[in-house]
Amino acid sequence: MPNPVLRSVHIHPVKAMRGFAPAEAEVQPWGLAGDRRWTVVDASGKVVTQRRHPRMALASAELLAGGDIRVSAPGREPLTVEVPEPSATIRVEVFETPVEAVPAGGAADAWFSAYLDAEVRLVHMDDPARRRPVDPAYALPGETVSFADGYPLLVTTSASLDALNSLIAQGDHSDEGPLPMNRFRPNLVVDGTAPWAEDGWTRLAIGEVTFRVARTCGRCVVTTTDQLTGERGKEPLRTLARHRNQDNRLIFGQNLVPEHTGMVRTGDEVKILD
Repeated sequence: MPNPVLRSVHIHPVKAMRGFAPAEAEVQPWGLAGDRRWTVVDASGKVVTQRRHPRMALASAELLAGGDIRVSAPGREPLTVEVPEPSATIRVEVFETPVEAVPAGGAADAWFSAYLDAEVRLVHMDDPARRRPVDPAYALPGETVSFADGYPLLVTTSASLDALNSLIAQGDHSDEGPLPMNRFRPNLVVDGTAPWAEDGWTRLAIGEVTFRVARTCGRCVVTTTDQLTGERGKEPLRTLARHRNQDNRLIFGQNLVPEHTGMVRTGDEVKILD
């Protein structure tokens, strides 16, 4: 059987917003270049995601030269936001972890506040090499991460999604399936594996980069959010709870930490090393 291949690459410049799928991407120590370097926080500094504001699924961010972004959303004029100049940081909170970040400025804050109908701010991670460590229970010394949920990259497989959709079709909410892969917001999607093969991976190589598998990915309510409409259902959490419940975590995908930098490209061979 031939080795699996990288089907697609996904970058989300602003956490919780729609991203884009380039043919190739640079892998940096903290994730794909440009991925989740920006995030929205509320008035208390806590990160804002689709968990609280499913409308964020309808907003998109385009990555521009130098790390600038152009954001757009229904009913709003697009806005270009430049990477803020190095300045005093503010403390924000990403799932109870304090992180220093640089405010994007009043225009961005007003744009996001108007769209979400809430007092929020946009912030930028200026120095991922020292701002936020990976959970030490699953990290090696010095490993860091952007504003992603917890780890530099997330990999999923097409075969596992097909298997999950087959299980959904047999359940009480079969009308909600089949679900697309964007429900799971991965960075890398792999073709050519057996269903759930990723459960047994500990190291893999894609293109120029080798990765360590840090931990399975526990899923949340965001996966029940239609990424095209912002509407919520019951799946896939109902089916994952029945078939993929590991220690009270509903599992789909694997969290990765790169062992070095390099490029990954769609069509790259995926080699399972361990």
